[in-house]
Amino acid sequence: MAQNKTGEGKGRGRPRAYDPDAALQKALGVFWSTGYSGSSLDSIAIAAGMNRPSLYAAFGDKHAIYLKALEQYWDFAAADIHQALTSTELTLPEALMRFYEGQLSIYYSGEGQPRGCFAIGTATAEAVEHVQIRELLAERLSRLDAELEARLRSAVESGELDTEADPAALAVLASAMLHSISIRARAGKPREELTELARNAVNVLCG
Repeated sequence: MAQNKTGEGKGRGRPRAYDPDAALQKALGVFWSTGYSGSSLDSIAIAAGMNRPSLYAAFGDKHAIYLKALEQYWDFAAADIHQALTSTELTLPEALMRFYEGQLSIYYSGEGQPRGCFAIGTATAEAVEHVQIRELLAERLSRLDAELEARLRSAVESGELDTEADPAALAVLASAMLHSISIRARAGKPREELTELARNAVNVLCG
């Protein structure tokens, strides 16, 4: 019986020696700071605390790692956006400000220079040459527009917005303002200045 137990133990193999989500988060940080082209497998491996063969076995090549990091970022950012825009306790202006402020918290979450949006700061630079990055970027931007449009359409139906308002057009404007805020954050604009910019945008969007 003891021999059988030993054999079963060996069959299960050695436990994984790393946390995939934590390692991917470290890789994301490297890409966010130095961009896709400026990041190497060596720098990613060092940040993740893994050697290159282990990193490759776990996630694939640099392109594959980047796509996984981009998905991780989008999922994290989208969860915050969804919470802000679907809250039944917030008015439309409050929901939109929560939307912008939540993303600003992400843009200014790093140490030192604000990094802006990971997707806008890195994926847009690679979208021309990399089809998968371009398709993922386009798909996620469409999701953002749709989430904003749903909240704005609800506001029209509830009387918060004029019935002549165009939720689809306003959603694209709200999304475009977020991208502008991201770029300005990466350029070093103070957070307080961008919060005021978001507040002005909300005033315009809500009429």
